[in-house]
Amino acid sequence: MAWMAETFARRADPKTLWPEARSVIALALNYGPSVDPRDALAHKDRGAISVYARHRDYHDVIKGRLKTLAAWLVVAARPDRAQVKVFVDTAPVMEKPLAAAAGLGWQGKHTNLVSREFGSWLFLGSIFTDLALTPDAPEADHCGQCRACLDACPTAAFPAPYKLDARRCISYLTIENQGAIAPEFRSLIGNRIYGCDDCLAVCPWNKFAQVGREAKLAQRDDLAAPPLAELAALDEAGFRARFAGGPIKRIGHARFLRNVMIAIGNSGDRSLIGAAKSGLASPHSLVRAMAVWALSRLASQAELAALAERFMPRERDDQTREEWRMALNSSPER
Repeated sequence: MAWMAETFARRADPKTLWPEARSVIALALNYGPSVDPRDALAHKDRGAISVYARHRDYHDVIKGRLKTLAAWLVVAARPDRAQVKVFVDTAPVMEKPLAAAAGLGWQGKHTNLVSREFGSWLFLGSIFTDLALTPDAPEADHCGQCRACLDACPTAAFPAPYKLDARRCISYLTIENQGAIAPEFRSLIGNRIYGCDDCLAVCPWNKFAQVGREAKLAQRDDLAAPPLAELAALDEAGFRARFAGGPIKRIGHARFLRNVMIAIGNSGDRSLIGAAKSGLASPHSLVRAMAVWALSRLASQAELAALAERFMPRERDDQTREEWRMALNSSPER
């Protein structure tokens, strides 16, 4: 996440991004789920996908709405001839602090925006303009003594309230992280194959949340809790077709299968050994390595030894070789 340091100056001051800006219009769109997303965690043979990724890419949906509103603003501002720019999570814009300053909610202890009306389920966007607009009052912090979100984190990614160590966050590990996932986090990930909603879902303010009404962001049935065996069988073309138009496609086939293999390893389901074996033939060492780890959790020592004879690479620089070494030395009898 080097981009955070590289863009710090532009994120710290909107005027650095656009010197002509005089006002920021912060907007939020509710995407509240109809069910508790943590329900999927109980189905170990299926993948748990973050609520925001169970439908079309929100960037496209929100940017379209922002452009419509911005166009109206330009017309309504005449003869002032307003200039506008729209942003949705793709530019160095501090959307959460801006939304809090605009009164849409407050940044909770999990660092995300919380609304008294919609809980933690909000997509954010902003319109920068050179118009001088009267600012709204900021929202006060209503977290109080609650620490539900901090305690709910599977990987202890919050060193303190309002502080997130992204390197431990499952959303970072399964989405942004491009390499192997450290062994210390693999079992904690469970069956989460894309993102994590635990800190959001546990927030008490969600008792006021409403189910999102944007049809384009309605949950796809095939993304609610898809079978891991089915996902492991996807080839490159199948992956692109299944996740076309959604955010999951952005991480690519290899990283996605990496996540699926880890979930298979955490399933405790020996019927998924065949799905894990399929990862051994992947052209990506990242996938092969996690397939070995999954098999080390599901297969017997004898089964592992037989597979190692066939699949263990001879090249010393292949990351899969080290996974095989650890698997053969640590696998218990089953």
